[in-house]
Amino acid sequence: MQALPLLREIATRTQGEPIGSVTADKGYDAASIVAFIESLDATAVIPQLSSRKEPRPVDWAHYKNRNLVERFFCRLKQFRRIATRYDKLEARFASFLHLAAAYLWLA
Repeated sequence: MQALPLLREIATRTQGEPIGSVTADKGYDAASIVAFIESLDATAVIPQLSSRKEPRPVDWAHYKNRNLVERFFCRLKQFRRIATRYDKLEARFASFLHLAAAYLWLA
């Protein structure tokens, strides 16, 4: 599982800036992940699995914003150059990603 290393990397890169919340889907409802998010003084906005013994509150209004991010990534993947990663160099891929994001923002 790559969630904990990713969260650790984000925590080190923010350099002490507060992280308000972490939003994820049900697949990331593990006790270790939720505990790490709470150790960062952040709110875990993760729906609980049906097998969870102790229920946890979830801010459903905040969780619905995740849909906007998911739809944005789906629209980005409509660009064939991004979906198949034609550009092998990171700088070229990132520049086209920025160009596509700006295009979607203006459209």
